[in-house]
Amino acid sequence: MSRFVRASKYRHVFGQTAKKEHGIENVKVSGSAWDTNMIAASGKYISVNWNASGGGAFVILPAPSPFTGAPQIPYKLPDIIPLARSHTAPVLDTDWSPHSDEIVASGGEDGKVMLWKVDERTFEDWGTDGWVPQDFDPVLRIDASARKVGQVLWHPTAKNVVASASGDYVVKLWDIGAPEAPKSVLGGHGDSIQSLAFNTTGQLVVTTCRDRKLRLFDARAGGEAVRVADGHGGIKGARVTWMGDTDRIATTGFSKMSDRQVGVWETGGFSNVKMVTLDQTAGVVMPFWSDNNILFLAGKGDGNIRYYEYESDNLFALSEYKSSDPQRGMCFLPRRALNTSECEIARAYKITSSGGIEPIAFIVPRKADSFQSDIFPLAPSIEPSLTAGEFFTGKTAPLKLVNLETGSVTSAPPANISVPPPTSAAPPAASATLPTPSRTVTAPMPSPAQVPLPIAKTPSEPVLSPTSPPSSAQFTASPAPSRQATTDAKTAALQEENDRLNAELREARAQIRNLELQVESMKANARKAAEALMNQ
Repeated sequence: MSRFVRASKYRHVFGQTAKKEHGIENVKVSGSAWDTNMIAASGKYISVNWNASGGGAFVILPAPSPFTGAPQIPYKLPDIIPLARSHTAPVLDTDWSPHSDEIVASGGEDGKVMLWKVDERTFEDWGTDGWVPQDFDPVLRIDASARKVGQVLWHPTAKNVVASASGDYVVKLWDIGAPEAPKSVLGGHGDSIQSLAFNTTGQLVVTTCRDRKLRLFDARAGGEAVRVADGHGGIKGARVTWMGDTDRIATTGFSKMSDRQVGVWETGGFSNVKMVTLDQTAGVVMPFWSDNNILFLAGKGDGNIRYYEYESDNLFALSEYKSSDPQRGMCFLPRRALNTSECEIARAYKITSSGGIEPIAFIVPRKADSFQSDIFPLAPSIEPSLTAGEFFTGKTAPLKLVNLETGSVTSAPPANISVPPPTSAAPPAASATLPTPSRTVTAPMPSPAQVPLPIAKTPSEPVLSPTSPPSSAQFTASPAPSRQATTDAKTAALQEENDRLNAELREARAQIRNLELQVESMKANARKAAEALMNQ
């Protein structure tokens, strides 16, 4: 009897772990119990939630590669390293901008969303004699909520738009060029928001919630969900990811009997079209979608990574990466930064249980030396399609895509996805029952709608471009001299106060570093004393 084998160019994809010296060791991962991936990556850098004293922090490091060698830093990190420290409570989530490899957003238990810009000169002379670690400073602070901010997520097509999910059960969309108030508030959740995802144009947002519901929102209209469906039956963590430019989403979660599941849902009627039971392990499953139509599933506490090829509402198992070292968190590199000469179709960064970061390359085994166009579809480009102002005024544009062989950028064809009308059960978008957006406060600096934000080291260098052009009134009317003098005096006073606060912050950080060094010295002395007693 013959057996039919489904044809697939990804059938033999395998995961290849990088050599030890191409990873990172001595990583002090945060001990927070909040369920996020703990790590995020841009084309150049990675960020990891850090276990730090004196408030909340995360670390920013050059992304290691299994092909180009170790990053610009020692593969075993020093005990004292530069951190992004300005949160006053543990950092819960970070996300890198898809339109800049140097800009990262963070959210923490203090209810703040902060933006950071990386200067590559930060990593010069790491670990050399006389090297002094200099902590990162945020370029923008937003009071996003009176409670914790559990997730942050950048918009896929509009520049300078970021979403935050907070402990008051709402998702807020911010224009970081004018962050005085959120541009859109998505409510109606009955419990903590566990994950959220945009579709490829950013028109729609889908969320999973601890109340076991899936919700689909019109991102710009705000209000409550236009679609609501029962999700996975178990109360443990559920995750969601959009499946490319289709009208399908993939979710992971638990059944009522605590079986781990992966499901496929269509967004038109919000019905389930596929549900697969994985196993009965307790760890939350993290889903990652690749534009190769491959869904990667990595369970927390597992050593394996499953991957499936999606075709015609079916998930076909390809293979499984196996390791004896369980993962605490994971993220994937943007596809535009992959090594195509090695037929690398995806790369994961895994936080190991032993406190390391391990790159895992997923490779299609081929002998040809030329570019393999059939396994490298166009990838999302770093170029944005819209400004924040254009997006919030109703304009929609598809992703810009880059050819991984030539580097040329084109616009994707319009996705065949429309915003579904509200169901009869859903209240109107302007519902008066929505919570009032919290007041937003920025650091004392000029208004970001008129002047780009400076980084701490070089105040004259622009970081984030304004999202809307100056109004015509700015060119037709000049302020009175007395008003200008008053404005200058206020600006000078604010700058003086800002300088004073920064000096106090630097002094406090120096004291924290000294205390950490003393603690490390005491630990070393204790180890030596214990060894001496054992040798007697």
